[in-house]
Amino acid sequence: MEVGKIVIPLIQIFGIYVIFFGHLSPGGGFSGGTILGTSLILYRILFGKEKTREKLSYERLIKLICGSLIFYGILKGYSFITGGSHIKAPQIPLGNPGDLISGGYLLPLNIAVGIIVSVIIYFLFCLFYEGEV
Repeated sequence: MEVGKIVIPLIQIFGIYVIFFGHLSPGGGFSGGTILGTSLILYRILFGKEKTREKLSYERLIKLICGSLIFYGILKGYSFITGGSHIKAPQIPLGNPGDLISGGYLLPLNIAVGIIVSVIIYFLFCLFYEGEV
């Protein structure tokens, strides 16, 4: 368990790195979300169901998924409507190629996908391992 207290935050930092730099290098929301979901699974295995439920309650995780899905839908819909119709609406600046803020809507969309995937991976583990979330 002592090693888990060191390793889990390192795994989560790597997952966040993969999400944030996914539009510049291999990775993105799905692969970074999988890494984050794996760290949640490791936390559940090491510290047990009750301690995990204190930090990761079902209600909190559902709110995260729903908020991320709504954010993704609104942002993607906005980009389709304004980009496809050539409407002169406010846009995220593209920035310089190679910078962190250089992909327009890619970074916020990657963050939303990362949250969704990490929680779904954790939910699937809980369902197959114990039969409940």
